[in-house]
Amino acid sequence: MDPASPKTSWPVVSVIITSYNYGHFLAEAIESVRQQTYLAREIVVVDDGSTDNTREVATAYPEVVYVYQHNQGLSAARNTGIRQSKGQYLVFLDADDWLFPDALAFNVSFLQHHPQAAFVSGAHTRVYADEREREPITPPVSPNPYYRLLSLGNYIAMISAVMFARWALKKFEFDVTLRNCEDYDIYLNITRHYPILQHGHQLAAYRIHRASMSTDTSQMLDGALKVLNQQRQNLRSPLEIEAYTRGVHCWTTYFSGGTDFKLVAEEVPDYPATMHFFRRYAPLTGWRYTLRHQPAVAAMSKHISTASDVWTCQGGMLAPGRVGKVAPGAFNRRLAFSPGFGCDPCWPIERQYIAQFRQQESAHIQGLVLEMQDFCQAQQESGLAEFAAFTPTDDSPPEHWFKSQFSEAANLPNNTFDCVLFTHSLHLAYDFRDALQTCYRVLKPGGTLLLTVPGVGEWKDTWYWSFTPEALLRLLAKVFPGVEAQLESYGNVYVAAAYLYGLELPEISPEKLHHYDPEYQVLHTVKVVKS
Repeated sequence: MDPASPKTSWPVVSVIITSYNYGHFLAEAIESVRQQTYLAREIVVVDDGSTDNTREVATAYPEVVYVYQHNQGLSAARNTGIRQSKGQYLVFLDADDWLFPDALAFNVSFLQHHPQAAFVSGAHTRVYADEREREPITPPVSPNPYYRLLSLGNYIAMISAVMFARWALKKFEFDVTLRNCEDYDIYLNITRHYPILQHGHQLAAYRIHRASMSTDTSQMLDGALKVLNQQRQNLRSPLEIEAYTRGVHCWTTYFSGGTDFKLVAEEVPDYPATMHFFRRYAPLTGWRYTLRHQPAVAAMSKHISTASDVWTCQGGMLAPGRVGKVAPGAFNRRLAFSPGFGCDPCWPIERQYIAQFRQQESAHIQGLVLEMQDFCQAQQESGLAEFAAFTPTDDSPPEHWFKSQFSEAANLPNNTFDCVLFTHSLHLAYDFRDALQTCYRVLKPGGTLLLTVPGVGEWKDTWYWSFTPEALLRLLAKVFPGVEAQLESYGNVYVAAAYLYGLELPEISPEKLHHYDPEYQVLHTVKVVKS
């Protein structure tokens, strides 16, 4: 995709510039957006009640959408910008900062290839008052962003180096009760529920000057601790409790002149206080905490058995049960914890397997890519262009991504796509053989089908099928003659039960998630190439 040639099929990026009496910086911020190599963009300036020349500077640019509001604070200004913009992706730029020329193009490429990601974040450069001293800052790439944000503060840092998918900001707005650290708050809320992308490419300049909000360390500390305290009700494991405790120490030390994010955690809260928390918020993990931190107390229980994974509920806490006796504990219920599975706001368990599969096969997701979707996916994701009446020509972009509901795929042209993604939707097609025949028909010779299907199901009105590996291989051998499909399965009894009960991905440890038991297959992935 060549970002220097504007075409309507490209996703629009809205750059929302907020300004409060920063008119003397504003032109530089606007110019940095105008000089982007990515041209499918809009510029929205939200004037948060300025009394300087902010209006004059903004309205001097005909392409700028200028919005005035009475002073309400940065969070309210950004929320106004979201409502007044139209882009599929959003970038928030403070008026005293600026973007590097390839910032939008670089981040768009990530979100286009990973529409399930809520945002993508990169690196930035601190620029000090005289603009001669510059300090590149490259945040670490964390495998568990929520935990790192809790324990080591706002490592993602500058919000202008972040590009958000609009759907993510429909779930979470900026908190208007916060006078600062609103970016830290939105990062925590999003990463608890959704995956993100991270890289180390330099995207933006962060100006440090006396009027910067971040130079008031007392107010910044108050804001950071307020944001962190709002996460207390979300903590569900000993790891998260300890991360929270470390985070409090981190911010306190940082704004008191301590070493920048190189801190040692304080002691966790005392045992009774922690167990009170567990009884209220996380009874499933309370006993494990006892075993780790108070083994003498745990040993007093007559129900302990180190040779058993059987659990029972005692006094509001989950505890090991006697060997040979099954105690269902929190699973002793008739209804699922969350009945929505893939169509509700949670991040369901199987999506980790799907994301892993897509990343593993990313080399095949290139050229003209079609993503086959069911109605639920089509409603959730706005990250892909509708196929409509597109006809490829010799001068078509080298890479483009489309979506189509499989119920509307009959009109797609033959031998067109380099890759078809059909992830976790085939079971929703009553005539699944016809859906696979359509995939074969629209693929170019040498094109790749990447398919995921469930091994267990929830059996709602629209869920028609689950599949075994043997059935899948026999089916694909008929649809793709002369080609051997590559199949891999995932799951175990714990993951299968957790999936059916509607637990979210963050509630399952990686150790349990990646253990494979062929007797309990939750999901199958398939790669097959058209001959």
